Amino acid sequence: MSPKAPITQDVMTIPRKLPEGKVNLVGLTRDQLRATLIEHGTPEKQAKMRTGQIWQWIYQWGVRDFALMTNLAKAYRAQLADSFVIEIPEVVTRQVSEDGTRKYLCRIAGGHEVEVVYIPEEDRGTLCISSQVGCTLTCSFCHTGTQKLVRNLTAAEIVGQVMMARDDLEEWPTPGAPKDETRLLSNIVLMGMGEPLYNFENVRDAIKIAMDPEGISLSRRRITLSTSGVVPEIARTAEEIGCLLAISFHATTDETRDVLVPINKRWNIEELLQALASYPNVSNSERITFEYVMLDGVNDSDEDAHRLIDHIKRHKIPAKINLIPFNEWPGAPYKRSSNNRIRAFANIIYQAGYASPIRKTRGEDIMAACGQLKSATERARKSRKQIEAEAGLSGS
Repeated sequence: MSPKAPITQDVMTIPRKLPEGKVNLVGLTRDQLRATLIEHGTPEKQAKMRTGQIWQWIYQWGVRDFALMTNLAKAYRAQLADSFVIEIPEVVTRQVSEDGTRKYLCRIAGGHEVEVVYIPEEDRGTLCISSQVGCTLTCSFCHTGTQKLVRNLTAAEIVGQVMMARDDLEEWPTPGAPKDETRLLSNIVLMGMGEPLYNFENVRDAIKIAMDPEGISLSRRRITLSTSGVVPEIARTAEEIGCLLAISFHATTDETRDVLVPINKRWNIEELLQALASYPNVSNSERITFEYVMLDGVNDSDEDAHRLIDHIKRHKIPAKINLIPFNEWPGAPYKRSSNNRIRAFANIIYQAGYASPIRKTRGEDIMAACGQLKSATERARKSRKQIEAEAGLSGS
């Protein structure tokens, strides 16, 4: 195994200096919220009820001002305001693509920034959220991967991205108004900056908050976590989070995947497939999504398509394959496969009995497409030669 393979979690990824002062209630689990209220003077006998009330104000109605929490006594509201805040990431810039895709640059504690993307479609609205500032995996086709890992996001910063998007979409319901079941933000994908399974606890707590029926109330089947293949955490994802799973697969041989997705040097294709085959809850109704970026002359041959099918069939994995036309970025060492080649690849998979949708590129004009996310202030500007050298592609 290459000693340079970026395959382990950076142990120094907590915020270097946590904000001082009042406690932020966003991102606390119900148990943590209850304990925090008691610690700051809420009588223990009232704590469960108060937790439920405050939870609904924050996550169901989107209220950030304690003074507006009208089912709480005025003196208690003042007491809360003295000890706590309700804060989410700050929107620095907001760009809207020609196709309606929105990309937000959000500032978090320490002045770092992450990108969040909202993709509107006819039957859904998907929010692509980030789990880390930067990324430790350096996948060679991914623009985000050329940015060094800065730190893990907290649970507050992760669920705060969802709350920020609901603010922008003006989607918080009004207390007392008839319930509206149509949602502009109906789905979440953890496919933004970072590897979610290297920040497991914070991701888990944030997603549990988003799924809570007395708050944002998103079904677990409307949340998809995408991982590059952190094998030891895959079963734990089903057990402790319960959302759908997507795998950044992208290659059918270890030789190619070692370059495209370097974590493969730690857990190779066979180990990953075995973990997916035993993934709890996987079924034809809750298939695992294989994400496969189409790179010209690298992983897009008919032989690759047949190998991909063989991998999935041999391990009896209920699956669908999302084919992703490569979204080019400045300095990218690869080119997008031709439309004809992508269609031929998709047809082989379809004929074998698997769904093989070709992902429509969204937000490319604002660098919001898959693999293009990168915080402008953290960006290390690199030449094409530097990127190729780091990806092991020199001379190719």
